[in-house]
Amino acid sequence: MDTKKLEEDLRELLKKATVATQEEICHQLQIRGHDINQSKASRLLRKIGAVKSRNEYGHIVYRLPKEPAPPHSADLLLNLIIDIVANEQLIVVHCHPGSASMVARLLDYHMEKTEIIGTVAGDDTILVVPKSIKRIDQTLDSIKNVLALLK
Repeated sequence: MDTKKLEEDLRELLKKATVATQEEICHQLQIRGHDINQSKASRLLRKIGAVKSRNEYGHIVYRLPKEPAPPHSADLLLNLIIDIVANEQLIVVHCHPGSASMVARLLDYHMEKTEIIGTVAGDDTILVVPKSIKRIDQTLDSIKNVLALLK
């Protein structure tokens, strides 16, 4: 099976924002000649970064995100982040309004390097959950390194 063609057909299907379940995705891709099951559809959705959101009719559907990839420029990040603080258990990153999701996405992308379980982002604040509270200082330093904030 041609994986490239399968991904291309899946992307085209998601652009229409009409499929709500993985079973519907499988059915639509089978109509297009692909031999696909639900578990493979799930892996492909994850691989291409598909998300569930509301379409113009208010229905929850799978679609491709419209946001850009995480930024790679340290200068850009320095302009988005106001402060990073921590206590004995958690780390909080304060950002300029509207930028917390982008910074959190970058941190989630580097989970292993930063020693975190994950992030929760609001509009201008990110809650960072470390893997171990015993290593909170090392985790804080790792986050600062990833965000290029250590001088």
